[in-house]
Amino acid sequence: MRDLADKLEVRMISSIEQLLADLEQRYRAKTAQSLRLYERAEKVMVRGGSHSIRLWRPYPFFLSEAKGAEVRDVDGNSYIDYWQGHYANVLGHRPDLGGENIPGREPGFSCHTGFESEAQIELAELVLGQLGWPDHRIRFTTSGTLAAMYAVMLALSSTGRGLVLKAGGGWHGASPYLLKGVKYTAGTGFTEMESDGIPAGFGRNILLTRYNDGADLERVFRLQGDRIACLILEPFLGVGGFLPASRDYLRLARDLTRKYGVVFIADEVISGFRFCPSGVMTLNGIEPDLSVLGKVIGGGHAVAAVAGHKDIMGGCEKGGTAKNVQFQGGTFSAHPAYMKAGCSMIKYLIREKDRVYSSLAVLGETLRRGIEEACRAEGVEVRCTGYAGEAIAGSSLFMAHFPRKAVDFARPEQVWDPGLSDVRMREEILKLALLVEGVHVVHGGGAVSLAHEPGRIAATVQAYASAVRFLKDYWS
Repeated sequence: MRDLADKLEVRMISSIEQLLADLEQRYRAKTAQSLRLYERAEKVMVRGGSHSIRLWRPYPFFLSEAKGAEVRDVDGNSYIDYWQGHYANVLGHRPDLGGENIPGREPGFSCHTGFESEAQIELAELVLGQLGWPDHRIRFTTSGTLAAMYAVMLALSSTGRGLVLKAGGGWHGASPYLLKGVKYTAGTGFTEMESDGIPAGFGRNILLTRYNDGADLERVFRLQGDRIACLILEPFLGVGGFLPASRDYLRLARDLTRKYGVVFIADEVISGFRFCPSGVMTLNGIEPDLSVLGKVIGGGHAVAAVAGHKDIMGGCEKGGTAKNVQFQGGTFSAHPAYMKAGCSMIKYLIREKDRVYSSLAVLGETLRRGIEEACRAEGVEVRCTGYAGEAIAGSSLFMAHFPRKAVDFARPEQVWDPGLSDVRMREEILKLALLVEGVHVVHGGGAVSLAHEPGRIAATVQAYASAVRFLKDYWS
């Protein structure tokens, strides 16, 4: 890994904009071909792309190859990648599944047909069998956003109620039913609607509670419990800070939703099959009414799903126990090649579960501890989240934070409050500093895959140390 401190003249950086300009200059020097492609993309696409998080300042690199733990851009630069397909690639890019067929190459299955295939039955059986709830059914779609939206629609229909409850800092995709309280606003916290173009009534129908705060959850249910249709909750909070829910909090959520007749939706798009070959709720013996799944279950393809109790899921069809909900899944739902990919992935994870998940836990722990210790040795305090909690056995997720004062980073308010954490340093500046060092992260970190063997973990730790050695002039 290149050491910025050895190659650059050490100097005081007077402002954050100067710091960014300096990093951008180094980044531009190694990504000229990506710049040319980005300038071309800007002429035909909004901001030059189709997903905002992939479009960073000054411009993204463009991919030419991805394999295992690394990606290569069109300029020939290699990066150790912790984005890993939006955290979907638990085994790394293009993994060897140990004899499983490589899906999508069979004649007749590389393109969508619009017909049913046996592969989706097998994937449904695998997923439901691992979740372990015998009276549950499943329906596939193509994204976590759609799956979360459909889950809320099923809950609204089955209860006849109008309020949706979620935790501040929780991201459940770009559904109008859930686009509130995702971004932190100074002075008001997680309270705002996140998008224009949504009727005002949607915002009034979304209630917010504080993540991992049992007392606040009880307060909301006491005040509004008989009007709430569903509580949607990530048992391991994603964008909000890679924070695990406590087992007591999950149990309380289950108890309160049962008491008040509220549908309990577990959003396991990130956590499902990430920590074990099922979900965090299954790991803790807590049965949700609906589970939202995605990422890992697709084996690197566009697969998401809603799984839940058959009485609620029956709302998808006329004649079911609830009113008909138009959960049609989309044109490319249950694409045969995608279903085959999901089957291959889940069968591999089941077969290799002892090796895969113990290795991921060790790699994740080594990386988080290594980053903290290496940065501290450089005189910069960095705190990682993503550590395993009591509700999970071990974690392969990590997010690096720059605290402005003593804070334990246990809640999303602490992660996203710029008075407590240097958010811009984590989100924008560290990203560029690490790209120059040959490491790609999102939100200061990302997801360790099985392909991130110890050598790459050590190289990543060194990259963080080199980056903060250069950046620490900002704090001087």
